[in-house]
Amino acid sequence: MNFSIESVNISSEKGVQKHPMKIARLVEDHGIEGDAHAGKWHRQVSFLALESINKMRERAGDLIIKNGDFGENIITRGIDWSKVRVGGMISISDTLLEVTQIGKECHSGCAIYDAVGECIMPTEGIFAKVIKGGRIGAEDSGHYSFG
Repeated sequence: MNFSIESVNISSEKGVQKHPMKIARLVEDHGIEGDAHAGKWHRQVSFLALESINKMRERAGDLIIKNGDFGENIITRGIDWSKVRVGGMISISDTLLEVTQIGKECHSGCAIYDAVGECIMPTEGIFAKVIKGGRIGAEDSGHYSFG
């Protein structure tokens, strides 16, 4: 399945919204350079589809939802992440990532959850581990495969 990158986002602290970057560096077995969630664990990089975010934007009323507000590192277009499986491989430019987790528990006190009554990260977000690092950015294309 092919997709494109809409936005790459990082934050220097955990528990805050991420902000977009033009170019980011994926570091092998670490995550995105400069991101607070990077490290030697299974949730190094998070992915969320723009289509999922737009669905929430429509339901949010006056609440403005910006890229990075769900804590997502990489926003994509053209792929439904809820349909992928743990162990699947994601390639973007010359990088390679392995899907390690589907969804996560939503943290409490989320303004989006309070406004809309639901969150998309538990069912539509995924996490991956960096197998091969390199540079990525908005408008890059990627590919997901399993097996």
